[in-house]
Amino acid sequence: MFEVKKLHGKGKRLRDYTSVTNEEAIENILRKADELQGSSFAHVNSTSFGGGVAEILHNLVPLMRDVGLDARWFVVEGLEEFFNVTKTFHNALQGNEELKLSENMKRLYVETNRENARDLDLSAFDYVLIHDPQPAPLIEFYEKKTPWIWRCHIDLSDPNPEFWNFLRRFVERYDRYIFHLPEYVQTNLNREKVVIMPPSIDPLSEKNRELSDSEVLDILERFDIDPDRPILTQVARFDPWKGVFDAVEVYRRVKERIPEVQLLLVGVMAHDDPEGWVYFEKTLRNIGEDYDVKVLTNLIGVHAREVNAFQRASTVVLQMSIREGFGLTVTEAMWKGKPVVGRAVGGIKFQITDGKTGFLVGDVDEAVQRVLYLIKHPDVAEKLGEKAKERVEKEFLITKHLERYIDLLSSV
Repeated sequence: MFEVKKLHGKGKRLRDYTSVTNEEAIENILRKADELQGSSFAHVNSTSFGGGVAEILHNLVPLMRDVGLDARWFVVEGLEEFFNVTKTFHNALQGNEELKLSENMKRLYVETNRENARDLDLSAFDYVLIHDPQPAPLIEFYEKKTPWIWRCHIDLSDPNPEFWNFLRRFVERYDRYIFHLPEYVQTNLNREKVVIMPPSIDPLSEKNRELSDSEVLDILERFDIDPDRPILTQVARFDPWKGVFDAVEVYRRVKERIPEVQLLLVGVMAHDDPEGWVYFEKTLRNIGEDYDVKVLTNLIGVHAREVNAFQRASTVVLQMSIREGFGLTVTEAMWKGKPVVGRAVGGIKFQITDGKTGFLVGDVDEAVQRVLYLIKHPDVAEKLGEKAKERVEKEFLITKHLERYIDLLSSV
């Protein structure tokens, strides 16, 4: 287990956020944080880059420190076999009923966590927050003296029962369980320990800060994207649950009516997701030689600023996920005032109010109709984007997230 010390949001101060929220909200957070001054707080997850959890922690940990918490972030280590097992857990917990849990998988999963526990005394912290299934068994290897909290960032609405029942033996030992949505809470958990808390984006981060038109155009030019033609964008991992092939199918059918349309598929290759390479290659084969589809990843220099520019340049943002724990890429696009056409699953349907802050769809046919409508009615697209940004400003900014965490720590 290693500590993440190079934080992208290092040096952030809560008062910097008066530009995106009001002074009263900032003072309220500082007042609540007073009683927690000096408390030590450990976050533990499975990767320091790639995916929403790592992105949140890069910005949230510095803000926790700014309000007086001794917040630190640790990442579990393991061989590729361990991450293959945890990706299988991920797929099973999101509903793949065909997967089977072997004794070897259980042993590797638990023993890797045991090895990580030897590296760090988490029992020395006042609060411990474990993110997602990968490090959940850590709680087995400590004499628990202080509150431990488990946070689930995935869609747990219909899990494979074999995997969930095995994971539950660890989860039940925690003092609180955090889920994004009520529908993810399993009936065989203690309801008194449940906390519902959506994640957030940082409006001042490199991915979400305002960019000038010239900055956006420079980035589009670097990746040979035409700013004068309609742009569809989906930002997501290359993952069987993200609906990447459906996004490609939407683009192809829109292109039959609007030949000049372009598609950007933007993703990060994370080290805790070895399966991602398989779907990355499948995506390339699916696209073939269509030069109007750009596959844009960190492998070719796409980082936070570039993703920011792609979203801001988009005509319509797609999120065709089959399952989605929350979908912060939807939140990011909404914050930038962009209309999102997203499949009505998980956190997507919680964020988007159909017809008011974007469009929810059930399948490719509906998505094609909505995208065509938005391209042909830019005034409607603009109004949806304005309402979308208002929703994010009210519910899904990092300042609100920080306040919710402070309330939670005070309660336990």
